[in-house]
This record gives sequence, structure tokens and C-alpha cells, in this order.
Amino acid sequence: MIDFSRFKDWTLTGDLFGGATTAIVSLPLALAFGVASGAGAEAGLWGAILVGLFAAIFGGSTSLISEPTGPMTVIMTAVLTSMMASNPDSGMAMAFTVVMIAGLFQISLGYLKLGKYITLMPYSVISGFMSGIGIILIILQIAPFLGQPSPSGGVMGTLSSLPSLLFNLKFSELFLGLLTLGVLFYFPKQWRRFVPPQLVALVAITFVSVILFNDEDVRRIGVIPSGLPSIHWPHFEQSVFIEMIINGLVLGTLGCIDTLLTAVIADSLTRKEHDSNRELIGQGTANFFSGLLGGLPGAGATMGTVVNIQSGGKSPIAGITRALILLVVVLGASQLISPIPMAVLAGIALYVGLNILDWSFLKRAHKVAMSPTIIMYGVMALTVFVDLMVAVGIGVFIANIMTIEKLSRLQSGNVKAISDADDDIPLSDIEKELLDRADGQVLLFYLSGPMIFGASKAIAKHHNRIHNYKAVVLDLSAVPMMDLTISLALENAIKDALDVNCDVYIFSPNGQTTERLEKLGVLSRLPHDAFCDSRQSALTLAVNNLPNQTKTTTIKDNGES
Repeated sequence: MIDFSRFKDWTLTGDLFGGATTAIVSLPLALAFGVASGAGAEAGLWGAILVGLFAAIFGGSTSLISEPTGPMTVIMTAVLTSMMASNPDSGMAMAFTVVMIAGLFQISLGYLKLGKYITLMPYSVISGFMSGIGIILIILQIAPFLGQPSPSGGVMGTLSSLPSLLFNLKFSELFLGLLTLGVLFYFPKQWRRFVPPQLVALVAITFVSVILFNDEDVRRIGVIPSGLPSIHWPHFEQSVFIEMIINGLVLGTLGCIDTLLTAVIADSLTRKEHDSNRELIGQGTANFFSGLLGGLPGAGATMGTVVNIQSGGKSPIAGITRALILLVVVLGASQLISPIPMAVLAGIALYVGLNILDWSFLKRAHKVAMSPTIIMYGVMALTVFVDLMVAVGIGVFIANIMTIEKLSRLQSGNVKAISDADDDIPLSDIEKELLDRADGQVLLFYLSGPMIFGASKAIAKHHNRIHNYKAVVLDLSAVPMMDLTISLALENAIKDALDVNCDVYIFSPNGQTTERLEKLGVLSRLPHDAFCDSRQSALTLAVNNLPNQTKTTTIKDNGES
């Protein structure tokens, strides 16, 4: 279903200008990513068209621009290399089938309403992951930047072939690549508002290459088919079926993360809020059709989105306009693309890789706490040399364990047990008097704040003292929620108290907390008068029922004796 409410703020000039501007920005990147992936420049162009069009129509953001991105290209490169190695005849079709699997996975996440959970991961993990992606993209561009075909084996293959690449480098292509980087880095900032440096580099350095070099000196894109794309029907091979599914999940997950992080940036610029679940459905639909028609996978692109917003794009019409302009270029002007040197596209992709690196955090990593810095560098190394999902999985696991450990220490301080007046627990004068009269025979068990499993040890430590008392007052008034582990810890405390004939009184006004205990059957073990409507009432009952209390010293709920 299409969310037509996203189109209500459309403006003719703003959306048309935003679409035209982002099309100009997208063209050189689409070509560079297509060549870098190994699928060809046409795959990059059709990916930019199809992903941008379907994501704009079916997505959940007003101004998000979707297209092939650096991180998605890195994954696609690995997938294509793996599939071609396993089956040279059908490898390309299998790689595009992986793209379709990724799209279906994203659609499933959207319909299951899991969008809000995708980006719930520590910044140190995201930073290390994205910087690792940037490093991979940089390494993969070394060979074409030096004028050589990309060696097999991905990152490790390129690094092991580095001596050979340097020995056989082509100075003509290295010269063009360096000129490209020079334009990208030193293009005046005041001019960037009017024309993207990537387009300037693409046109200017191509023109220079045509004047200075012939086709034998420089490798060029060549002729791109100008017709409509052919359909790539899903193709599976039993020997790599599981690998294809896993690659699809990896590609889809990365696309979700990339898109929703960009959507958050767009929200901050537009002061609007995207629908993350609908956005995943739109991205999944876009990637499915891109794979079906031989295009690269894509995601929300930060640069294109920011350019769109700054150019006046306010609705998905800008994204649709961008896709249609690129379609016209492919169908009617593809012959103009053929002279573009491979080294120029390598220079553009190399520049993108450098920009993906999280320089902001890398420069300050030594100033922050040691643990997030180690996690960031660890995730970065695992991303580059091991596996992307392994890196994220290990990074999130370690970061969560460390976070839980810190929360457990904080929550342990919120588990208190006293038998006399104590400043650690806010007591009224009457409550202090009640504890004084109990003469150390009543234990006040006080919990505060959200309670998760990390605090169960602190509860167990205190409840081991229960056999020394005649009554226990369990105050849960300051506990807004608790998990199953805490509930079971409290059940053990209550059970142990009852086993030693220790009376238990509970004050639990919070519905969620009480419901949790009721579902476990904890409360059914206690008499009806064990449940009190205030802490003072619970203390009063506990003291009144002590064996050494007489009628003349019975303490009433109002504090009189």
C-alpha cells in the first residue's frame, strides 16, 4: 500500500529541482558502484533507477533518496565474487537472486513491525562497522586505481596482490585517478552548492582522457545497452543455497541499518518523522525489483537525501523525478557514458570510501572511555578481515554485556534491606518509629527503579539473611517494571521466608509488577492480609504480629500507641 499522506506537502518547483539535482549527484556514483561491484555500470544505473523509484513510491519517508550505496556495493561485490566462483555460468543470476532475497527479508521485517529495533545498537558498533565498510571499499579500488583488473579474493586477494599491482601499474590511469581525487578534494566549497564535485570530476577528467590518451592506454566503460533491462529470474543452486540465504539476510540487514540511519538524519533536517516499518517495506520492494531486473541493491543514501532536502524536495515526487531523469539518460544518452575511464570511477569510489570512514569518532577515540574504543576498532577489524555480520554480532554482544554489567552495578545499589532507621531509604517519622519498636526483628526489603536480571544477585545476597528475622516487608512501590529473573528471585526470597516461619508483607501498587508476581503464582502462597496499601500499613502489621508485642504496646496504623 502507498502512503499518500507523504505527498501532501509537494511543491512543483522544489520537488522537480530536488529530483533533478539528486539525479546529477547519483549518476557518477551509480556508474562507480556498478563498475566496483563487478556487475557493470549498467547494473549501477538500473539499481539507481529502480531502487529510487520503488522506494520513493512505497516507502515511509517524505524526502529520503534511495540508491546503491558504498556499504551495499561492498556486500554485493563479495556476493557476486562468491557466486561467480561457485558457478561461472549462473553466478550473475544467483547474485541478483540474493538481492531479491534481501528485498523479501526487508519486506518481512516491515510487516512484522520490527523497524524500530533495527538501529538499536551502540554507536561504537555502528562506527566500527561503517569505518570497516569504508576500508573495504578503499582496498577494493586499489587495483582499478592503478590501472589493473581487480584480483580475485576480495580484500585479502587485493592485499596479497599489492606488490604485483604496484609493479605493473599503468601511469596513465593512475594519473587520471589522481586528477579525479584532486577535483573531489579541492573543488571550491562555494561551488559545491551549485554542482556536485563528482559530476565535475566525471566530465572534466573524461574530457582530459579523450584528449591525452587513446583507448589502448586507458580502460573505459564501453558501450552500455540502451534498451530496457532483461529479467533475471530467481536461480538457486543446491550447493550454495544456504550461503545465498545467509548473504540475502546480511544484505537486507545492512540495507535496513543504512536506510533507517539516513531516515533519522532526514527527520532532523525536515522536522518530520518517518514510518520505519513502511520504509522497510518500500526498500524491500525496491530491492526485490532491482534484483529481478539486474540492478544493484540500494538503501537510503545520506548525500542524496541531504542534497534533495537542501534543493527544496519535500515529498516523494522528488525521488520519482530523479529516477525518471536517470531513466531518460540510460535510454537516450548511454553513448555519452562509454568514454568514461575506469580509473575515474575508481577515484570516485575511493573518495566515497574515505568519506564513509567515521573520522569524527576516529579522531576522538583516544579521548573517550577505553571500552567503546576497543569495541569500535574490534568491529572495524572483524568487518574488514572476517565477516560483516560476525563483526556486528560480536560487537553488539560485547557492548550489551558491558552495558548490562554497568546497569547491574547501578541496580544493585537500588536493592536495600534494613532493620532500623536508615537514611538510604526515605522513611517517614512513623515508619522510623515502627522499625525502632521492632527491635531488629523486621527486615524492610526496598527495591527502586527498573529491575532486570543483573540485580538478582543483590536480591539473593540480602534474602539470605531472612532467617534472622520474624517478619519481612517487601516494598516494590518504586519499581516500575521487572523482568522474569527478578520475579523468580523475589519468589525465592518469599519462599525461604515462609519456610522459616517468617511473616511476609508486600506493598506493590504498580500494576505491572504485581501482575508479574501473580502470573508466577507467588502471591497465592501468602495470606490475604499480606497485601498492604502502604509501606506504613505493612510495617504496622509486621510489628503488631511480632511474638513479643503485647496489646498495650500494639502500634496502630495511624502511629498512635
